[in-house]
Amino acid sequence: MKICIFGAGAIGGYLGAKLAQTDAQVSMIARGPHLEAMQDNGLTLMDENGYVNVDVIASDTASFLGPQDYVFITLKAHSVPPVVDKIAPLIGPDTTVVSAVNGVPWWYFYGLDGPHKNTRLASVDPGDAQWNTFTPEKTLGCVVYPAAEVVQPGVIRHIEGNRFTLGEPSGEKSPRALALSKKLIEAGLKAPVRPKIRDEIWVKLWGNLSFNPISALTHATLEQLCTDPGTRAVARAMMVEAQQVAETLGVKFPITVEKRIDGGAAVGAHRTSMWQDLDAGRPMEIDALVGSVAELGDLVGVETPTVDTLLALIKLRAVTAGTA
Repeated sequence: MKICIFGAGAIGGYLGAKLAQTDAQVSMIARGPHLEAMQDNGLTLMDENGYVNVDVIASDTASFLGPQDYVFITLKAHSVPPVVDKIAPLIGPDTTVVSAVNGVPWWYFYGLDGPHKNTRLASVDPGDAQWNTFTPEKTLGCVVYPAAEVVQPGVIRHIEGNRFTLGEPSGEKSPRALALSKKLIEAGLKAPVRPKIRDEIWVKLWGNLSFNPISALTHATLEQLCTDPGTRAVARAMMVEAQQVAETLGVKFPITVEKRIDGGAAVGAHRTSMWQDLDAGRPMEIDALVGSVAELGDLVGVETPTVDTLLALIKLRAVTAGTA
């Protein structure tokens, strides 16, 4: 099985290091010092069991690798549309593209029965770049739960979590989904194949939608923003609006808003990814995590005033920080 990780940073590096310990032929697309370190010294994974170093095929050029069986895209959502042409050489007639990206996925409405079937989302796929290049029939959904970080070039530290939930847009347990699940499990990861992947996407998005922009604007940790009465109320309002949008689209939430916020508080003094990106001067995942929900609200006729307010604030913050 040939598997390429396009965007071999923290999560992609963790995934690649685990898969490289199986019989899969693993390749990594990366750049800069991280790429050079992997080419010279392999990829090192640090976790609760210690250190492991694996040899991987690492390159900055997809055409060097050719078509794959599976291509994991583990970039930040806004980074994908500009590089679809660079990913294209990895995609052959039988390739499955695994969209392991946060937020509402570009393929969300593919094959979804109802009035919005095959609707394209401009907030996450401007110009239909991914829809037209990857094509939705080749795509497998993935909800990513692990936390990891690049501690130095070529070295990944695993923090917590090992689940990569898979799901076909159609809901079927396809041979390609089951084969990849088996390989991920062989690598020591959890990889359930879910019939309703969109439901799980929304449960994760619930937190990302609200916690990320609030933390970036206030520099409050998850524990702080989820326990402070004022910011907890803002997060709750955003999540209630998102729930109304999602339920209009047929999504069922297995937990309550309050339980989801309590789960965020239980993580403790964690700095969200959007706050980390802001501090590092990197573009934030605003459209995929917040703008997409506002767009979906407009699409289904559900008002999202709190979401719209936070979207305006975090967009301006990106402009004033020079990361827009």
